[in-house]
Amino acid sequence: MGSGRPGAGSRAGIDDKWLAFAAVGSFFVIAVLGLTMVFVALPAMADDFGVTLKAASWIVIAPSLTISALLLPFGRLADLVGRRRVHLAGLALFAVGAAMTALSTSFAMLLVSRVVMSIGGALAESVGTGILVSVFPAAERGKAIGSQTSAVAVGAAAGPLAAGIALEFLSWRALFWLLVGLTAVSFAIGVRVLDEERITPIERERQPFDLTGASLSLVLVVAFVLTVNNPIGLAWSSAPMLVAIVLVLATLAAFVWWELRSPHPMLELRFFADPTFARGIIARTLGFVVNAAVYILVPILLVSVVGVSESRAGIAVFLNSVGLGVAAQFAGRLSDRWGAKRFIVSGFAASVVIMSVFAWLDQGSPLWLVASVALAAGLSTGLWNVPNNAAIIGTVPPASYGVVGAFTNLARNVGNVFGQAAVAAIVAGAMAARGFDIPLGEIADTPGAADAFVDGWRLAFVVMAALGVLSTLAALLMSPPPARRQEAAASRS
Repeated sequence: MGSGRPGAGSRAGIDDKWLAFAAVGSFFVIAVLGLTMVFVALPAMADDFGVTLKAASWIVIAPSLTISALLLPFGRLADLVGRRRVHLAGLALFAVGAAMTALSTSFAMLLVSRVVMSIGGALAESVGTGILVSVFPAAERGKAIGSQTSAVAVGAAAGPLAAGIALEFLSWRALFWLLVGLTAVSFAIGVRVLDEERITPIERERQPFDLTGASLSLVLVVAFVLTVNNPIGLAWSSAPMLVAIVLVLATLAAFVWWELRSPHPMLELRFFADPTFARGIIARTLGFVVNAAVYILVPILLVSVVGVSESRAGIAVFLNSVGLGVAAQFAGRLSDRWGAKRFIVSGFAASVVIMSVFAWLDQGSPLWLVASVALAAGLSTGLWNVPNNAAIIGTVPPASYGVVGAFTNLARNVGNVFGQAAVAAIVAGAMAARGFDIPLGEIADTPGAADAFVDGWRLAFVVMAALGVLSTLAALLMSPPPARRQEAAASRS
């Protein structure tokens, strides 16, 4: 692994690239495993510390906020100081945070520990895509990102199952000790197989880190996520919310102004001059807005409206993750051979049809049908996600793989956050319009509430289908270069 020209396509490193994937992919499994296990363990954690589920939701919100805020700065930092170094530091901090979480004696300590864990997760996640596209030749970029997405899907599918089984016999703390052990294994693999010279380009002149740009991006992401999530339930027309919206817009303007004038920007905004980059990011963000509706609404329909058990409802979420992983593998590999655009457009177009089918479902739909549509939704997301990511990264030089890989992950997170908030607001608004402002657990037993929920459900999925049309149009306007041209450009960089 001594080559200093990542992605140049040397066939001598065919085994090395899969070893590097083992180092990076194992962490993606662990990180998503940890996230989905916490969803299942949340009630037990709340009971242990005697807090309400609303307060306990910060066990999930705080890490999501931390990771979203730090992805972009850490991605750029890794491009400058070394991706191996940042990846391994992230794994170490993630393990320390997981151990602190397992040992927490108060709710405040628990939240701090989760933040520490998430800082480590942000370090490792920010550089994962950059490492993979550096060790795989450009002609196999889809295969690399498809394998990464499959690793994410494995973690998403295994997390609820593992947590459900473990919590039958053990404390929730055992789940975090499990993460410590798994992370130690991933760290050992990374130490052994990752070569800094190959995964981080050697720059002719060491550039300074754009601290101002990093600070502005951190404030921007935190302000945006908190404003969209509105965790304390402020009215959108209230003075604090209007101030928050102004803060988001002002910070965005300041970030753009600074980055365009900085000699060494954290994120080179001129990348947006490339139509494939700009339209790919737009399509990607909208795609994850659409995808978020499935994760948040399907379990509510099945558990709170239809009244099936959590374990049976979990089948739909499980199949969605399976579909994502399967489609990611074949779409990534086939797009390397036949081009990305046809898969990107097909995936987004399929999502329009699937969202329309979801809008047709209701409380009388059988579980097998809901689960089948959820599986199709996962397949459609996997079909566009991997080629879209590969096409975006293919427009930038290797020295920017880290920060741009982090940026595509940030686009995913922002899309998920906005999508979750949007569909929740649509359904809540539709129910309130019919006089129902009740907890989810009371929907099934309150006459008329299920019908009101389904009204909101249908409106939400109609809106998601419309956004799917916009993402399809953005994808149609992309012009990703063939993989061979990307590989030639990388070899000249």
